[in-house]
Amino acid sequence: MSTDSSNRATNLQELIDSGWKSKTVKQEITDNFLKKLAAGETLYPGIVGYENTVIPEVNISLLSGHDMLYLGEKGQAKSRMMRGLADFLDEAIPYLDIPDCPFHEDPLNPISTAGKAFVANHNPADTPIAWWHREDRYAERLAPGTKFADIIGEIDPAKLAGGVSMSTEEALHFGLIPRMHRGIFAINELPELDELVQVGLFNILEERDVQIRGFPVRFEIDVLVLFSANPSTYNRSGKVIPQLKDRIGSMIQTHYPQSRDAGIEIMEQEADICLEGDFPVRVPYFMREICEQITIQARKSKYVDQQSGVSARFSLANYRTMVASARHRGVILGEKPAVVRISDLSHLYTSSLGKLELDLMGSHQMSERQVLEGLIAEAIEVVFKEYVSEHGLEDIAEIFGKGVRIEVGDLIPSSQYAERLKRVPPAWEKAFEVNASSDDAVRASCVEFVLSGLYAMDKISRGQSHGQSSYEI
Repeated sequence: MSTDSSNRATNLQELIDSGWKSKTVKQEITDNFLKKLAAGETLYPGIVGYENTVIPEVNISLLSGHDMLYLGEKGQAKSRMMRGLADFLDEAIPYLDIPDCPFHEDPLNPISTAGKAFVANHNPADTPIAWWHREDRYAERLAPGTKFADIIGEIDPAKLAGGVSMSTEEALHFGLIPRMHRGIFAINELPELDELVQVGLFNILEERDVQIRGFPVRFEIDVLVLFSANPSTYNRSGKVIPQLKDRIGSMIQTHYPQSRDAGIEIMEQEADICLEGDFPVRVPYFMREICEQITIQARKSKYVDQQSGVSARFSLANYRTMVASARHRGVILGEKPAVVRISDLSHLYTSSLGKLELDLMGSHQMSERQVLEGLIAEAIEVVFKEYVSEHGLEDIAEIFGKGVRIEVGDLIPSSQYAERLKRVPPAWEKAFEVNASSDDAVRASCVEFVLSGLYAMDKISRGQSHGQSSYEI
């Protein structure tokens, strides 16, 4: 059947004449997946760092026709991966466009009483057909607060009051899963789903029928069911009923980026910030590295609750904040472009506080802000050591040994850095290719990087007052 909407069937007879064939949603996904795979197309746009780990497992699960559980900590693209499976659906599929039909019925294989009756009592040419588009065939629900009626269904009092018998299908109001017949339905945070609702999913996943208040609806609900969960709650005894776990076909374990470069790629992709415009901003690569390294340090810090995890949103929010700080400075001081520098990190508490869950046993009454300051210092030290060999450190530190005192801050003009640093050691240029620029703003960013790195390695001292820092021996 043509995907051109102008050539699509408008009644059952035209659909039959077109040669259209019914498929289950899982078969439809499998067929389209195999076409994309064979053609070498990008299967999961925007997914970074899962090429050799998560993606192969998802691929095999799709080919197996399994319902899936995505198990991972927050900020590991679980929801994005689930939503991305809708790309393997057909552009649109036909359904019976008739009144009182609770589902998007397959015109060649209706499952409801209303659908079967209409097809049986009308000529194919008089049976209207409409088309259900790909973007409408995916639905998801957050588990907390979800009731049985929301996703399975309930007896409708209004229909009973209208004279419909309780023993008939017409008395039922169907929930999200039955109404996603021939589509994809996802439940986020599965362990938070009420136990009664979990029991209601047994038949959905196994027999593909529905039981509402003891009334069995015996028909094949065609739906791909997806779940997401955090390991700390999913593996907790009693949170997910064992029989439900047993009915989920595949468990896909996600993870945080396995390299800093992958994390930076995700950070820049998801931050979606325009660095150009009337007030352009430049972000030196070492500042991107530090921003992502802060997240890496948090993910292994004894002061942070590792069961809760540290989301990729932590990096995104911090990246946006330091870019915004640089742009703020650029507008006030008239610097174009503004260049992100270490002092811009002083504002990260606005985007970080609340995103770190402290380990009450390991934090020893430290505040979240103190923990964050420690993480920033660790990240600067890690990146600085990678950029500067020990050979060049003494030459750099020697300048400050002669009583040079340099004040830095997010609102100090870049030109003042050059004035306060009269002599630049040869090792500086040798060690930092990024410092080869003659631009004052780039130079100021590099100066702050070196100063903060020397301080992190206990080579020089630092004083802080009124939002500014001064470095000296």
